[in-house]
Amino acid sequence: MKSYTEYIWFNTSKQREFINISHQVELALQKSKIQEGMALISAMHITAAVYVNDAESGLIEDIESWLETLAPKKSDYKHHRTGEVNGDAHLKSLLMHHEVIVPVTDGRLDLGPWQQIYYAEFDGQRRKRIIIKIIGG
Repeated sequence: MKSYTEYIWFNTSKQREFINISHQVELALQKSKIQEGMALISAMHITAAVYVNDAESGLIEDIESWLETLAPKKSDYKHHRTGEVNGDAHLKSLLMHHEVIVPVTDGRLDLGPWQQIYYAEFDGQRRKRIIIKIIGG
């Protein structure tokens, strides 16, 4: 069994941003030369998420609205007592989760016809990263 690790850094231009990273994960998989196994893609920050879904702009707007309904940006989060003002970003990250595992088959990400891998940033405009860990043979 082999493993391959790659880090991808982001510095988003907006506070909240959704970035399709499918191509970057495919490139990492090609570099790994792994044909069968699993690819773990994980946000290494507690105010970001990685998820798999459709690359459709209306859906991304729906996700943003859904998250804002469940974890609205407001000033009275208890977390803000620490001096931080990103309580909603932490909750949004929990709702979306911080990582995904994608099967690797015949040297390719084995995604469904409309599935794409996204990095979601909820407290951006500063340097953040993800880890891609590919394991297999």
